[in-house]
Amino acid sequence: QVQLIESGGGLVQPGGSLRLSCAASGRAISRSDMSWYRQSPGKGRDFVALIRWSGDTYYSDSVKGRFAISRDNAKNTVYLQMNSLKPEDTGIYSCNFPGGPWGQGTQVTVSS
Repeated sequence: QVQLIESGGGLVQPGGSLRLSCAASGRAISRSDMSWYRQSPGKGRDFVALIRWSGDTYYSDSVKGRFAISRDNAKNTVYLQMNSLKPEDTGIYSCNFPGGPWGQGTQVTVSS
């Protein structure tokens, strides 16, 4: 059974940083494109960042230059480093690969 477990969220002030982790079990993700998504209150799930199995990365315009996605295939884990956080970054962050299951996500709240 494939599982994706997100962690690292929390409450942070505007301008602060957080590092999210997404640990996969039941399947090696080294050959998978992995993405992070954000679900904001009252909204649907929005794309945040993608890292292809090749290492190429892509970002939504709203986070470009502030967030960085990376992967450690030996640990079967994907990361999202979030810097210069803004209140509009608030939401539940989840990771996924095409056709994969959704985990519970991790809550990020940016507020003073």
